[in-house]
Amino acid sequence: MNKEWNSNREQTHKSGFISIIGRPNVGKSTFLNRVIGQKIAIMSDKPQTTRNKVQGVLTTNDAQFIFIDTPGIHKPKHKLGDFMMKIAQNTLKEVDLILFMVNAEEGFGRGEEFIIEKFQNVKTPIFLVINKIDQIHPDKLFSIIESYKEKYGFKEIIPISALEGNNVDTLLEQIKQYIPEGPQFYPADQVTDHPERFIVSELIREKALHLTREEIPHSLAVVIDKMERREDKDVINVMATVIVERDSQKGIVIGKQGAMLKEIGKRARTDIENLLGSKVYLELWVKVQKDWRNKMSQLRDFGFRDDEY
Repeated sequence: MNKEWNSNREQTHKSGFISIIGRPNVGKSTFLNRVIGQKIAIMSDKPQTTRNKVQGVLTTNDAQFIFIDTPGIHKPKHKLGDFMMKIAQNTLKEVDLILFMVNAEEGFGRGEEFIIEKFQNVKTPIFLVINKIDQIHPDKLFSIIESYKEKYGFKEIIPISALEGNNVDTLLEQIKQYIPEGPQFYPADQVTDHPERFIVSELIREKALHLTREEIPHSLAVVIDKMERREDKDVINVMATVIVERDSQKGIVIGKQGAMLKEIGKRARTDIENLLGSKVYLELWVKVQKDWRNKMSQLRDFGFRDDEY
């Protein structure tokens, strides 16, 4: 009797891999940073900001959620674009649950239809997550939900605001109902599977995206050349190179008398210090590598591994 009572009292532990899929700029990275509680995915108002799978880990006392923030699904225009799309589409086969995130401000269009077509042969449960509800009048929400119900049989439809945090806890509770029982794959204090060097490079790229003009973003990569702690001081030296495709872009990133590069470094250093919990000395250089997005050897050098898809 006592043994049976104790068995019923045992708390089950759940763990699962959850892919966040959607068009560029629907708020996938904002959502990931919200649930993790710190910045691990860079955010920008420019589309196609996320280029690699960014894996974020949220651990509670009875569950572990491993979120995979994928590149926004779009029509590729170069080898880098092909890489990004293969990453996004392959995660559909690898996870326990898919979150299809859409922007409440935008109606159902060809981009959403293209993604739903990819779901037709997928057996994984799919949630529709309607993000940015803080940007619309509540009366519009019902018609948005109905328009998507006609397109696909989603397991759940949950409106949220990743920016404001509205309904995010409700979404997490629903996710927990669908992921399987399983072990804790990562230590409780681990929030991402990416090394610090990757996150540091992404933080630098984020600041460059925010500060440079429209012709720069998709031509820009960041490589960490060196990252080491000084023995005599509690300071971490970070040396990084910003890669662009044209000489004119190099001039824009450097700016007049180096002002733009200095501002990129200043803003990036603040986030890097928060990430590493230490003072940071950051040195940035800018280098031109023409048409790097179409050269597989250079994509590999910049961390885009073709053997990962």
